[in-house]
Amino acid sequence: MKKGINIWSFPGSMKVEQCISVAKKAGFDGIELALNETGQLSLESTESEIKEYRKTADDQGIALSSLASGLYWTYSLTSGHAQTRLKAKDIVKKQLENAAILGVDTILVVPGAVGVDFIPDSEVVPYDQAYDYALEAFNELSDVARSLKVSIGIENVWNKFLLSPLEMRDFIDKINSPYVGAYFDVGNVLYAGYPEHWISILNKRIKKVHFKDYRRAAGGLHGFVDLLAGDVNYPEVMKALQAIGYDDYVIAEMIPGYTHHGEQIIYNTSGAMDAILGRK
Repeated sequence: MKKGINIWSFPGSMKVEQCISVAKKAGFDGIELALNETGQLSLESTESEIKEYRKTADDQGIALSSLASGLYWTYSLTSGHAQTRLKAKDIVKKQLENAAILGVDTILVVPGAVGVDFIPDSEVVPYDQAYDYALEAFNELSDVARSLKVSIGIENVWNKFLLSPLEMRDFIDKINSPYVGAYFDVGNVLYAGYPEHWISILNKRIKKVHFKDYRRAAGGLHGFVDLLAGDVNYPEVMKALQAIGYDDYVIAEMIPGYTHHGEQIIYNTSGAMDAILGRK
């Protein structure tokens, strides 16, 4: 497996180019960039600007593992408002196009939400309605993904939606596209389940993997902690990944705002991932 880190792990004041450089110095094989609404690597970016990020990574000797986006918390594919759903689909299409320019094979997409506790006044959508909206969206977007040869990874998040590995598996199977699978986040399921179970059930549907850790006793967002400081049974996670033949990126997604380590967390995380992966 290859060792990556998500750009959200870095202090928000750092430029994309700086993050790429630090990720390389810290010993990562790849870095996952993220599509923003404005600013660097955003919906406003031109093709030539996006190509520069690819060149920066190439010059540093580090791969771009994938392309994430946090925009789906604002523009949900399952919103009860048609214009919001349309905007969300347009963002997925733009993310796929930018991923193709960057030369990455997978994008991270939040599939929508029934409700979100950590966003004040977030929209609540009936579960069956959210399911239908999401299924309709991904059926449409799978054709775009196929045309660009970039996969959509549906992430399991705290969205009160696709709550079990069985439901996630069946949802992906209904779309029935080799270009739509799971972006599995290890830490996000710990409050209500066991990541090793999800891995064995989702199996070959897994496109990419996020590594996080979580302490159940803390609860809420405060439960997210540094790798190896929480309750994730990483030996079992690794066994499960090896059992399904997963050999792609495992990508750390740390949250500096919760851990207060600044840039140091990048180096700490690299060491923790070496321990998890059995690297010396």
